[in-house]
Amino acid sequence: MTSLSPSELSILLLEPSETQRKIIITRLQQEGVSSIQTAATIAEAKEIIHRHKPDLIASALHFIDGEATELLQYIKMTPALSDIQFMLVSSECRREQLEIFRQSGVVAILPKPFNAEHLATALNSTIDLLSNDELDLTHFDVHSIRVLVVDDSRMARNVIKRTIGNLGIQLITEAVDGEQAISLMKDNMYDLVITDYNMPSVDGLALTQYIRNHSQQSHIPILMVSSEANDTHLSNVFSAGVNALCDKPFEPQLVKKILYQLLEE
Repeated sequence: MTSLSPSELSILLLEPSETQRKIIITRLQQEGVSSIQTAATIAEAKEIIHRHKPDLIASALHFIDGEATELLQYIKMTPALSDIQFMLVSSECRREQLEIFRQSGVVAILPKPFNAEHLATALNSTIDLLSNDELDLTHFDVHSIRVLVVDDSRMARNVIKRTIGNLGIQLITEAVDGEQAISLMKDNMYDLVITDYNMPSVDGLALTQYIRNHSQQSHIPILMVSSEANDTHLSNVFSAGVNALCDKPFEPQLVKKILYQLLEE
């Protein structure tokens, strides 16, 4: 296993308020982080990123020259920057305003004010995404596990691929929605399906129902990754046959624990 510690992380703190910057820097230092760059605007952040690429950007939501979504899209669409992890720190609580960040694969969404546990979890998730920690399975060679990843967001698929890739999984097939996944499953065998809930055409619930009721792989483990908070919807997916559910943004260590349980059954 190759692992890091918080003291080895390089973080860019993007925050327009000087007072908030000081507070967050103090919190980061308390967690052992020492390499911290700061910026107050989107333009300044872009300049810093190209000069010294950080491991993690901790960003507020609103700036005088734009929104955090602009910077998030910029780093995700720039190949040389796409492995930078992104954490939102915001007092925003409206679900629709935060959904784009969940779907884009941010490592964490922290409230303002956040506590030490929130921050430690986010830093540990960042470390997990930057480290290699292979699954040690009894019944499978982890390198031969065939996984179908289904999500209409390319960025979300990339995060899932990176997370499970760090666990040693190499045979990963992508589908942009449930319809494409069904087509792939008619001609290919898989050991695990990881699917989003909300997708156009055929969503995660319909895909699960197809797998359980109409496919030749009806017993395959299904992990659903979702930002869906509706209890009725979540009850429906479990009734349909989903084996496990993971929130967006998800914690890599939780994903590892779930996959170990699914693949060792």
